[in-house]
Amino acid sequence: MSRPIILGIVGDSAAGKTTLTKGIAQVLGVENVTVICTDDYHRYDRTSRAELGITALHPDCNYLDIMQQHLSQLRMGQPILKPIYSHKTGTFEAPEYIKPSKFVIIEGLLGYSTRGARDCYDIKVYLAPPEQLRAKWKVKRDTQKRGYSEEQVLQELEKREPDSEAYIRPQRKWSDIVVSFYPPSSELEEVNGNLNVRLVLRPTIPHPDFTEILASGNGNLSSAIRLELDRDMGKPVDVLEVDGHATLEQVNKLEQIICSDMPHLKSICDREANPELGKISGTTGETLQSYPLALTQLLITYHILKATQTHL
Repeated sequence: MSRPIILGIVGDSAAGKTTLTKGIAQVLGVENVTVICTDDYHRYDRTSRAELGITALHPDCNYLDIMQQHLSQLRMGQPILKPIYSHKTGTFEAPEYIKPSKFVIIEGLLGYSTRGARDCYDIKVYLAPPEQLRAKWKVKRDTQKRGYSEEQVLQELEKREPDSEAYIRPQRKWSDIVVSFYPPSSELEEVNGNLNVRLVLRPTIPHPDFTEILASGNGNLSSAIRLELDRDMGKPVDVLEVDGHATLEQVNKLEQIICSDMPHLKSICDREANPELGKISGTTGETLQSYPLALTQLLITYHILKATQTHL
């Protein structure tokens, strides 16, 4: 049996890891995907962290050695006995026996923090929304789902900032793709979930050839989609940007580039067969369609399926 393909999705608290993970799992088929959250490897529960004055972002607050060992086992197709941390109660629950599926998605705060862990991934993604937007998402999530007041969440963000700076953001440099969803203007208002996306594509893995979107005569396309050379953390990269106002027709041209290179993706590119692509929940619970998110999910799925071919 061939080993599982492992995708990493790392980013700070409330950066959108779970939303992206769920979308990709739906694209691949949830029955084919095992999702692991590295937050389960916390060393201390919420009460102990408060008493010790340590945040969940600090490496000393996590069993990174066990996380790394479990990643190695999953990569070899072996089962693990994974700890369980409840964000709702801030306490630990009984561990869970997990056998890896065809695809494994590892999402969390410190997934790239050790060399041994980094070596276990086939594709590494880092989420980097603007800090103001992430703070807004964290307030919304933690007040609605985790029982905090807005003041408590803002205090926690301030307390965590030194560790975010020291331990979370530096992991960006190990990623193959940096995903940044951001508002169309300097304001933080999201119009119908209408966020742009900026995708930093490092040459650490071979990406689809998007250069044809720069060809002459694509004025209609370039009004919403741009590809340029840039530098990220000092290294040369390609940057693909898709605006939130991009139309289905414009995004389809990009999706066709991805799908033409991967016969396996034909069914995924069929929106009727895959209605969950790019779906997000609006502020009042309604379901919204984000083409930038759909394209991001499709690109990451492309790399997962490419890795499958490589390791046959």
